[in-house]
Amino acid sequence: MSISPFDHPFLSGLIGDEEAAQWFSTESDIAAMLQFEIALAKAQVTENIIESAAAEVIEKACGAFSPDIAALKSAVASDGVVVPELIRQLREIIPEQHRASLHLGATSQDVIDTSLMIRLKPVVARLDTGLSDIIAKLDQLEKSFGNNDLMGRTRMQAAIPITVNDRIESWRSPLLRHRKRLDTLELQLPVIQFGGAAGTLEKLGDKGPAVRKQMAALLGLHDMPQWHSQRDIIVEFADFLSLISGSLGKIGQDVALLAQGGEEIKLSGGGKSSAMPHKQNPVLAELLVALARYNATQVSGMHHALIHEQERSGAAWTLEWMILPSMVATTTTALRSASSLLGSIERFGSA
Repeated sequence: MSISPFDHPFLSGLIGDEEAAQWFSTESDIAAMLQFEIALAKAQVTENIIESAAAEVIEKACGAFSPDIAALKSAVASDGVVVPELIRQLREIIPEQHRASLHLGATSQDVIDTSLMIRLKPVVARLDTGLSDIIAKLDQLEKSFGNNDLMGRTRMQAAIPITVNDRIESWRSPLLRHRKRLDTLELQLPVIQFGGAAGTLEKLGDKGPAVRKQMAALLGLHDMPQWHSQRDIIVEFADFLSLISGSLGKIGQDVALLAQGGEEIKLSGGGKSSAMPHKQNPVLAELLVALARYNATQVSGMHHALIHEQERSGAAWTLEWMILPSMVATTTTALRSASSLLGSIERFGSA
């Protein structure tokens, strides 16, 4: 075991997801933070808050920036966030006359939350393609085996005969609903975070909303008034992740039970046993169950993060950093694993 199996040298082969690891890497996080600073400067030029020369210098500095990671780590230990030290390092490579224009009117939470939202854009796209892929595989299984007989079971006991199509429909229907939920979710996520020190954009006066709107457009995000202490947006997304992994866990649990006797389903591949070479363990099916249960437990922690005291919380905010990335990795791993599992079905039910 390790603190995180998602990036463990060998456990990640089962549980990890390389794309998710990249989305939440140090490099991607800092790159997204720099995108925020560039967009902020450009938007402020449009509103005549800073000079165009300053925005050009800021964009050039961000493009050439090479962070001192050790210094960032040391600063976070005392500051609790990375942005003060990041901005300090950036200002060192900006001509003195333009340094005050960097990060003008923004606060650390603006940068960190918007960085997260920028990096959630490919996550949302991955959820879309992953769900579509699994639905297509279920459609194909229905064409191949849908009319075959299968024993229906209630409370894990034989009940009455059903068809494979009946079982597939119980797998597919929630995923179709998730696709509709995703369509709705995409109307409001990802979203810009920009509120300044206490959410009032006090340094920008009446130009604040216009700057925020332009920043959102530049970053490909939805515009929305600041939500520093309103974490329902993040928690709703976490809930959605758990819905997806939970529905895939249902598929995994069913397949594992179907494979128990070997008569109702045949899977290609499977996991080897060190003691019993005749076995083919339904590893992917079991994994889907574990991933579903993991996300279900993490949802509770995300709901604790709703208790975001006053205008900003250090405690609730830190909790999000600890939980949400692993929930994303869990869900994308579940999507990939479910696709592979369904693709491995060679026989389903009896003709």
